[in-house]
Amino acid sequence: MRKAQTLGELKLSGYKSRSVKDEMRANLIEKIKRRERLFPGIVGYDESVIPQIINAILAKHNIIFLGTRGQAKSRIIRQLTDLLDEEIPIIAGSEVNDDPLKPISAYAKRQIELYGDDTKIEWISREQRFIEKLATPDVTIADIIGDIDPIKAAKGGHILSDEITMHFGLLPRANRGIFAINELPDLASKIQVGLFNIMQEGDIQIKGYPVRLALDVMLVFSANPEDYTARGKIITPLKDRIGAEIHTHYPKTLQIGTEITKQEAWINRDGLKIEIPEYIFELVEQIAFEARDDQRIDKRSGVSQRLPITTLETVISNAERRALFTAEPKIVPRIADVYAALPAMTGKIELEYEGELIGAEKLVKDLIKRACGVIFERFFLGIDLSRVVQWFDQGNKILLSDSASTAECLELLSEIPELIETVMLPLEIDKSEREKLVSACEFVLEGLYAQNKISRNEEGGYEAVTKTRRDRHGMIYEDFTDIEGYN
Repeated sequence: MRKAQTLGELKLSGYKSRSVKDEMRANLIEKIKRRERLFPGIVGYDESVIPQIINAILAKHNIIFLGTRGQAKSRIIRQLTDLLDEEIPIIAGSEVNDDPLKPISAYAKRQIELYGDDTKIEWISREQRFIEKLATPDVTIADIIGDIDPIKAAKGGHILSDEITMHFGLLPRANRGIFAINELPDLASKIQVGLFNIMQEGDIQIKGYPVRLALDVMLVFSANPEDYTARGKIITPLKDRIGAEIHTHYPKTLQIGTEITKQEAWINRDGLKIEIPEYIFELVEQIAFEARDDQRIDKRSGVSQRLPITTLETVISNAERRALFTAEPKIVPRIADVYAALPAMTGKIELEYEGELIGAEKLVKDLIKRACGVIFERFFLGIDLSRVVQWFDQGNKILLSDSASTAECLELLSEIPELIETVMLPLEIDKSEREKLVSACEFVLEGLYAQNKISRNEEGGYEAVTKTRRDRHGMIYEDFTDIEGYN
């Protein structure tokens, strides 16, 4: 069907204007009636965050999402555009997306005065109606609201107070759409004042000249809860004018976290044959859970879901690197690959004072050990591995390098009594699956290390635990007596 190209054609088509919040409300209701999935790709929020978003949109409220980093706040905000109409008409050339039936700018009103029903109409998509801005201290009123354009005034022969001379900022340009500001408390106070005046009164002042603009905007913000308080950097009148305060959160269960990581991580590598054991998925995710509970890591900063995502990608990459050098056809990650992914983890945690004393690398290694202990018990609880421990107690050692081939590792692992046979049944591995056997055996050795039944050195070697080390639960590799605060 041909879309209207002029104001007259638009009137004849029966088009009716509605506010952006009415539009989003109506489209949301239709999606719910059709049982469509809202916010595809957002996992773990079905019973918590999403119902609150639905309530806010049905109530036609502006929204702020509160949560620490890596909780999908920005993704949710961007997906709100799915609730907008696919296209809407505007006056051609309008900077503020003027509704042809209800123009607000001087430009649009003059176009209609000059051309009447022959006024040209353009159609813009829902993506063009979304404007997002990251709040930084250098953002100005001119960026958000606008400024006088002296060149435009000089060329047109207008006085500076004429609205035609205005250069509109991001907020007016988001008219009839969604305007999102990330990290709202980082905006300067005077900008926040400008925002709540627009939210309440709908008028703005540019360089002292009052400009009445009845803006039609859905305002959406994000912030860290630590900053969004009376002690933080948010002004109370603006906070009072935001209708819905929605708290996001990290995955509440390991299963949900693993599902998110599998969805987001780059796993498939150019047709390569990659097989990732389930315990590797769970171990990587459990590291994030351990980090979020660790008192040595800053809770205000949080531990982003990006930590397990980038960790898993690095784990796969290290296994891929090994396969390239050993010319092995199948890529199966091992525990050694998790330790090789330390660079993907250390940069994603902010340490408290105690953590700074230990250092990020040692702390992350401790997290890996604890996480492996949790996952190991899920697969091997009640299984007798005493013969394996006895073998190490007899003075035997084994070194499993992250670059060693499957054949080399199997030759070493076969010397440990009952190890290979013991791992096969709980993990459902056939003896012909050599790469998976190596990975499983290393997982068991790491699990025994996590239980302090054997020890692990920096090179990835496993050996018997000395009496001193048996008594130091939770500590890793070296004593911490050489570190300030641990002597």
